[in-house]
Amino acid sequence: MDLILCNLKQNIKKMENIKAFEKILIAVDDTKYSYHAASYGFALAIRLGAKVGLVHINEMPVALNITGDPLLGDIGIVYPDLLAIQNEKAHELFDKLKNDFDREIVIQEFIVEGNISHEIVRVAKDFNASMIVMGTHGRTGFDHFISGSVAESVTRHASCPVLIVPSKD
Repeated sequence: MDLILCNLKQNIKKMENIKAFEKILIAVDDTKYSYHAASYGFALAIRLGAKVGLVHINEMPVALNITGDPLLGDIGIVYPDLLAIQNEKAHELFDKLKNDFDREIVIQEFIVEGNISHEIVRVAKDFNASMIVMGTHGRTGFDHFISGSVAESVTRHASCPVLIVPSKD
């Protein structure tokens, strides 16, 4: 019980100075859920005078569907092309978010490949994030069981607070 009270007092002391949130990492993808969460993240950053990090994770495809026809001279999409396309789309997403929410904030951008939840936690640690902001798709039941929850995994493994912004359809 003493340990709980000690932790509570430490957390209250941290919250006395809201400036404790100096760096906010906003995890984004190209969904409306992510866009909604980004609006919260940018609003918080502006209100708190925090620096912003935007992170987008490109998952490695398990299997590639190469649809080209070598007889017609079309080789289809090969793996390096797919990564280049994903990176280009991530940069376009970052530009859209910066233009829509605030052009004045200095933003550090992270585009990485790998497991989404693991990479968000790793980037947050490298960025020294005070908070992670992310959206959730709100999956439940069997769909949640099969796909898991990125937000849940990040929350369990992050060393800083995680703000999960729900989106209700």
